[in-house]
Amino acid sequence: MPDAIVVGSGFGGLALAIRLQSMGVRTTLLEARDRPGGRAYVYQQDGFTFDAGPTVITDPSSLEELFALSGRKLSDYVELLPITPFYRLLWEDGTAFDYVNDQAELDRQIQELSPRDVEGYRRFLEYSCEVFQEGYVKLGHVAFLDPWSMVRAAPKLAQLQAWRSVYSMVSRFVKEPHLRQALSFHTLLVGGSPFASSSIYALIHALERKWGVWFPRGGTGALVQGMARLFQDLGGTLRVSTPVAEILTAGARVSGVRTAEGEVLTADFVASNADVMHTYGELLKGHDRGRRMRQSLSRRRFSMSLFVVYFGLKRRHDEMRHHTILFGPEYKQLVDAICGAKPLREDFSIYLHAPSVTDDGLAPEGCSTYYALSPVPNLKQPIDWVVEGPRYAERLLEAIERRALPGLREDLVTMRIFTPQDFQTELNAHLGSAFSLEPILTQSAYFRIHNRDRVLKNLYFVGAGAHPGAGVPGVVGSAKATARLIAQDLALEAA
Repeated sequence: MPDAIVVGSGFGGLALAIRLQSMGVRTTLLEARDRPGGRAYVYQQDGFTFDAGPTVITDPSSLEELFALSGRKLSDYVELLPITPFYRLLWEDGTAFDYVNDQAELDRQIQELSPRDVEGYRRFLEYSCEVFQEGYVKLGHVAFLDPWSMVRAAPKLAQLQAWRSVYSMVSRFVKEPHLRQALSFHTLLVGGSPFASSSIYALIHALERKWGVWFPRGGTGALVQGMARLFQDLGGTLRVSTPVAEILTAGARVSGVRTAEGEVLTADFVASNADVMHTYGELLKGHDRGRRMRQSLSRRRFSMSLFVVYFGLKRRHDEMRHHTILFGPEYKQLVDAICGAKPLREDFSIYLHAPSVTDDGLAPEGCSTYYALSPVPNLKQPIDWVVEGPRYAERLLEAIERRALPGLREDLVTMRIFTPQDFQTELNAHLGSAFSLEPILTQSAYFRIHNRDRVLKNLYFVGAGAHPGAGVPGVVGSAKATARLIAQDLALEAA
C-alpha cells in the first residue's frame, strides 16, 4: 500500500485525502493551523460563530460523491439546507432583484426591469448550460498535462467563444445594465473580473440553476468537520498545528516533507493544497524546479484580495436574505481598479452573509451573525492595512447600516476583520491573493498549474491554483482530476 502526504486541509486537500484513502493509499494530511479548513476556517467569538471563508455551497453532488466512494452518505455527516433566493441583489438607485431558481419568478422580475430581455435571458441560460456541459461536466475533472490536451479542447472552446469575457457574452443576450451585472458578478466569487475572465465561467449560472445554492447546518465549518471525520473514519491521519517547512527531494522525485519542528515524514508521493507560489518558492526553494517555477509564477497575474468584517448584532433581522450583494455605483470602474491593483476607491461593492437567517444556532439567542466581504486590490498595491483596515471596516459598516441593517452600529456586540495582509501571513497567499491565479483564459486549463508537476513526477497539486480553479466545486473537482492521475501512475483503481 503506497503512502501519501497531502499538505494543506482546505476543501481541495480534504477532498483529495478522502479519495486517496478510499482507494487504498495510506494518507497523512498536514495542516499548519489549529483546525482543518484552510480558507474555510471558523472563528468563535463572544458566543458567535463566523465562517471565515466560503459560504456559497453549490454542486452538492460532488460532495455526495466523496462519501459514496466508501458506501457512506453525506447526510450522515452534515445537513445541507437549501437557500432561496440564491442572492438578493441591491443597487444604490433602489433597484432590487431576487435571483431565484424559479423560471416564472425570474421572468416576472426581468419583465419588470426590461421586457425585451426576457427572451434574451432564456438564450443566455441556454448558452450557460452549453458551457457548463463542456467546461464543467466534460473538462472540469480532467487534468491538462500537455499542449495536445488543450488542442483537443480548442475547437469547442472556440465555438463557445471562450476568448470573450463573461460580461461581453452576457451583454450579447441582455441589454439592461442591472441584469448584465446580475448575470456576470459570479466571476468575482472565484477571483476574476467579469470583464476579463473567460466566458467559460458563465457556466456558474447554469451550475447554480441545476443544483441550487446550499448552506451546511452549523456553518461551512460543519462541512469541513464532516469531511475531516470521514477521512479519519477511513483510516487517514490528520495532523493539525503541523506546518510544513520543506518538501524533500531526491533528484527528480519528492521523498517526503520536513515539518517546522524538524520532523521528517517520508512518502511515495506528496500533494500540495498550499498556495502554489508558497509551494514552489518556499517549500521547494532548495530545488532547481522550485526556483524556476517561482520565477515563472512571479510573472503571472494573481487574483484580487478581500477585506472581510465579521460582526454580531444583539438583535435579529429576519427580513434579511442569506446572501445579499450590495453593488456600488460604478461597476466596471471599481472592478478594473480592484483587479488592476490600483489604489482604493471611495466606492465599493459588498457581499453580505447573514447565516442566522437560515441557522439561528450560529448566534446567541435573539442575536444574529454576519460577515461583510469587499473585494480589494492585492498587495501589489502598497496599502498599510494596519492603518487602513479599521477605517475601511467603518466605511463598510456605515454603508450596510444605511442600505440593509438599520441600527447596526448601535446593536454591534462583537467584530473582527481580515485583511489582504492576513491572507498573506495566515494563509501564505502570494500578494495576499484570495483566489490564487486570476481566472483568465491564458491561466486556465493547460495554462494553469498542472495537477502533476512536469519535472517532479510524484509531486501533485490540488486547490485553487491548480486546474480547474477556485470555488468549492472547482477545488473539489481538482481533487478528482488529481486522484485520477495518481491512480493511473500507481496502477490503482481510481476513486
